[in-house]
Amino acid sequence: MTKMTSPQPNDKESTLLDAEKQAHEGIRAWVATELGGEVQSITRLERWRPQWKVTYLADGEESAVLVRGNRPISSVASLRLEMEAMMVLERHGIKIPHIYGWVESPVAFVMDWVDTEDRAPGLLHTAIENPTSMSDDRWQAMLNYMGDLAAVHDVPVSEFSHIKPLALKLETPQQIALHSVERMYQAAAHTGKVDPPFAFLQHWLRNNVPGHRNEVRFIAGDAGQFMSSGTDVLALLDFEIADIGDFHWDLACFRGRHPYENMGDIPALYREYERVSGRKVDLEVVAYHTVAFLQLSGVATKFFTRSQAHGGNWIEGVLEYASITRRAIEAIAELKGIELNYDLELPEPVVDEWESSGLQKLMVDIHNLPTSSVFEPWERELMHSIPNFLHNYSQYREWFEKACIADIEALIGGTYENARSADHAVMEYIDENPSLDDVAFVQAMHRRQLRFSMIAAGTAPDDKNPLFHRLDPILER
Repeated sequence: MTKMTSPQPNDKESTLLDAEKQAHEGIRAWVATELGGEVQSITRLERWRPQWKVTYLADGEESAVLVRGNRPISSVASLRLEMEAMMVLERHGIKIPHIYGWVESPVAFVMDWVDTEDRAPGLLHTAIENPTSMSDDRWQAMLNYMGDLAAVHDVPVSEFSHIKPLALKLETPQQIALHSVERMYQAAAHTGKVDPPFAFLQHWLRNNVPGHRNEVRFIAGDAGQFMSSGTDVLALLDFEIADIGDFHWDLACFRGRHPYENMGDIPALYREYERVSGRKVDLEVVAYHTVAFLQLSGVATKFFTRSQAHGGNWIEGVLEYASITRRAIEAIAELKGIELNYDLELPEPVVDEWESSGLQKLMVDIHNLPTSSVFEPWERELMHSIPNFLHNYSQYREWFEKACIADIEALIGGTYENARSADHAVMEYIDENPSLDDVAFVQAMHRRQLRFSMIAAGTAPDDKNPLFHRLDPILER
């Protein structure tokens, strides 16, 4: 019998402690050298990426900064892009927290801390437990933000030409509409992360480019993220996927982010953007870019499930994959007037004794793990959510796979022994056929993603659960 070995009990904790200790040492040294301050406290924040709130004393006054680290799946270049783009915006009078500069260890950049809590984290796993609401003041701030977003779009594209990823020459409607989502899709294809919903969505995007859109502007990429106090917009944040493209992409982001962050009356926001910018908003173009934004975001979620992505939020990736991809399909359905079926029910669970008891034991043990400065309570809850999802998936896997196979056989013909071969066949079919039966594909892919959402939630579709939130319509039919 092979002898099983494992690391010493304290090895992992020691490694995490060392990494966090090194990060703190680097932050303290940087604050001392660049800000002339002595660090008083360092607090790691619950986000997709390593981030720390740092308070320090300088010349007898206490101040605070945000040290913004890199996503575990992103390159250092993407973090530099965000910093450099924000510095350009700051020079042009956009409400950006002042950027102090780059940190080599930990890899991060430093900006002023914005002292307000008037913003939800924008994470689905927290929205499920604590659905976001919107106060009257926050709604007025949302309306005011549309003026700030219009100002972002007014900054000349040439001002970003020194930033290599933004030094783009986009000349055709196809290049303008597709360059960023195509880049993300190809990265997924290269790493084996494309599945039938992604393949269909990309096919549809390529075939439905708004041919009249030739104007390019600097875009936030993931617009709608800002800090406010009362009705005042204090600071615009999160430019990690800033880009050059059609401003309608940024307007689509509001639909994509809602309801993880409550965006309020989205059509009213578009009307306000028209008023303050003087630019006509084409709602059908917004609908197209809703599909594109959600496709890019959905593909990105697959990278968060990488096992070696230290600090990555695995369960958030799973939940957002389910919700985002389904809502991308709903955007096509609204644009093309395709009816969708939400009347699905979970079957009786199929329980495997070993899987079920093992995963439940794992959940119990995780719940009892002690927490520390390098393993916060919220991190324990995220870890607990992984076997919880897998427990659900183990009970409904057979139902999910049989239903997917049946849908694929109805779409393209043939008979398939398993879900893997069926998925492979339908993706080949999509690649080889310039035109598809969009109605049939939209309905089949929507059922697939709705079933996956039901497994993640362990329930039939529930309007009170943000995971099942239907994409808010914007077109008058």
